[in-house]
Amino acid sequence: MTGQTNKFRVSAVQYHLHTISSFEEFAAQVEHYVKTAEEFSADFVLFPEFMTTQLLSIGDGKGNALTINELPDFTEQYRSLFISLARKTGMHLIGGTHVIRKGDRLYNVAHLFYPDGRVAEQAKLHITPTEVSEWNMSAGDGLEVFETDKGTIAMLTCYDIEFPEIVRMARAKGADVIFCPSCTDDRHGFHRVRYCCHARTIENQIYVVTTGTVGSLPTVDFMRGNYGQAAVITPNDVPFPPRGIMVEGEINGDMIVTADVDLSLLHEVRQKGSVTTWRDRRTDLYTDWK
Repeated sequence: MTGQTNKFRVSAVQYHLHTISSFEEFAAQVEHYVKTAEEFSADFVLFPEFMTTQLLSIGDGKGNALTINELPDFTEQYRSLFISLARKTGMHLIGGTHVIRKGDRLYNVAHLFYPDGRVAEQAKLHITPTEVSEWNMSAGDGLEVFETDKGTIAMLTCYDIEFPEIVRMARAKGADVIFCPSCTDDRHGFHRVRYCCHARTIENQIYVVTTGTVGSLPTVDFMRGNYGQAAVITPNDVPFPPRGIMVEGEINGDMIVTADVDLSLLHEVRQKGSVTTWRDRRTDLYTDWK
């Protein structure tokens, strides 16, 4: 990739959900976080899963929250907002996830907004029981990795990170950094995702950047409770931090965390680390992904 560098800076937003009355309020909050990350000279900014459910709290004018079926109606405004901010700041923005409609199906889709105005999408591949039973979500049908001038990345949303096979596929396709937008409503769910993020960095010798929603939407079903924390997670080996945590936020705080990632360190540990898990996988015993 022309102009690719080994080091770049990532920011992850602990997005504070609260009731709003207009799309403009949502846009102002997003812009605040983006400008904060810009002040730290971030190259990538990650927002959490289901951040746009905040728009449902705008309501129908009669005191009722909008439903998940109405969330896709905001898609063009959402895309326009993030496209504009990515162009203006020169940063790559991962706009959390937004629910879109294709045909008669709803998909929970992570969006990557490039600084040049391009938009890439990755639908969530594994759908939780609640997403199926309460929101009738459909699963995406394929994994892509995304080339940027900083390196190759993948976007795997929340529950996706709990499946080792899909992360192995992303690494085999060249991804060095997995961005994992998440939304968990309690400590059980949060730690389930978080521990899996750590496992995936060890198995594949990659970085995982993750974050979640914080705050609450009292009028929006299934978004009343949020338990979240952003983190940049590394393999557990020298030259990385011993606990595999480059930076993490304060749990449930309204804030941004920022750290520098160095892809050359990944290449180094894959070749001569204390363990070389990516190189030592036993493809004679279990399937690898080409």
